Amino acid sequence: MDTDTPYDIAAALLPLVGGPANVTSVAHCMTRLRLGLADRSLVDEESLRALPAVLGTVDDDTYQIVLGPGVVARVTPEFEKLAGGGELATRGAELKEEQRARNATPAKLLLRRIANIFVPLIPALIGCGVLAGLNGLLINMSWLPGLTPALSAVASAFLALISVFVGHNTAKEFGGTPVLGGAVAAVVVYPGVAKVTAFGVALSPGQGGVLGALAAALLGTYVEKWCRTWVPATLDVLVTPTLTVLVPGLATLYGLMYAAGEISTAIGTAANWLLSTTGPFAGLILGGLFLPLVMLGLHQALIPIHTTLIQQQGYTVLLPILAMAGAGQVGAAVAVYFRLRHDTSLRTTIKSALPAGLLGIGEPLVYGVSLPLGRPFLTACAGGAAGGAFVGFFATLGDKVGATAIGPSGWALFPLLTGNRGLGTTMAIYGGGLLTGYAVGFLATCLVGLSRVVPGDASRE
Repeated sequence: MDTDTPYDIAAALLPLVGGPANVTSVAHCMTRLRLGLADRSLVDEESLRALPAVLGTVDDDTYQIVLGPGVVARVTPEFEKLAGGGELATRGAELKEEQRARNATPAKLLLRRIANIFVPLIPALIGCGVLAGLNGLLINMSWLPGLTPALSAVASAFLALISVFVGHNTAKEFGGTPVLGGAVAAVVVYPGVAKVTAFGVALSPGQGGVLGALAAALLGTYVEKWCRTWVPATLDVLVTPTLTVLVPGLATLYGLMYAAGEISTAIGTAANWLLSTTGPFAGLILGGLFLPLVMLGLHQALIPIHTTLIQQQGYTVLLPILAMAGAGQVGAAVAVYFRLRHDTSLRTTIKSALPAGLLGIGEPLVYGVSLPLGRPFLTACAGGAAGGAFVGFFATLGDKVGATAIGPSGWALFPLLTGNRGLGTTMAIYGGGLLTGYAVGFLATCLVGLSRVVPGDASRE
């Protein structure tokens, strides 16, 4: 079957996950089609992985099919139409709640909700980050001076108002009215807050950033729910919105903005101190542990930290170091490819997944190669640790390498790089980190990453 078009890919996927009757929900993130399934035993895993468009699968709280960036965004609406469109919500609501109740430990539920708030913002962060980088290049080269102010406005507008979007998504995630969450969070960025004094200090527009916006919208959601329980229906349309904006709005001005501002400042100070004083060690730990964090879903806790750093400093210094984990994974996979010459199936998997891995999409290599083999996963972590230590070492010398957006890694992060020593130096350090990660991941896997005989193929040595 020709699977070049999004419709054809969706049509090929649907029967392999049990057909329309088995699909209870459809969503997607940057790279994965996320499906709620009534019965996962109906999934034809082997045939699914054999499809050219499928880079891998992940069986988690939802069943996830890795299609890659761009492709997944086009396939998802076609898949949803084929699976039943609007009927999915009705059919899957009870099953989804039952599954969530089974899987939702407090920690997992919190991380999932954090992801639901911030992940939808990533495409805008990427687009604006690329434009900001392009604008900085034009300014440094003194090119198109008449265009750079306009590009600056386009690139900066979203970041200036990101608190409003965080508030909107927070209210939506916690069961409030999204526009009221955005209205409360808008207080954080309103220029007029400069006339308000809290704790003896005049507030600054944007103080507290996304953390303040999140707290304000969360409080607003609880106030709204409380109002719904006692306000008469005839007055609800007037009283509830008013109190939902008023009470959290005042609390934001006279407490939350100040507290969130202190926390945001502490995050920025801690990140800078960590890399400037313990750069190689911090890079080694962060780069080495990121793959296990991703496996456990704990990396989602870093999203608000990245966003806070981007809003506060213009870039996050953590992402380029964490991206080294993908470099270690690529190096380990290449070593497996050359060492296991007799395993045609595994080598085919590596060849098809390697381009995605170089662009920072690590799931196909993780779930299709290193994790099933065991040791290569550990040597991939070693490569990530070495690459992180390399970037961290330069941080101690005062060379900061940052990313203006979150989401991409690997080679795809180059357009989003920025730093304090010029773009050329920044790219050289990041590129050196990638090469270090590739090399150490490759060598570690060749030396200790493979047992003499891998289970399932007695011919390997």
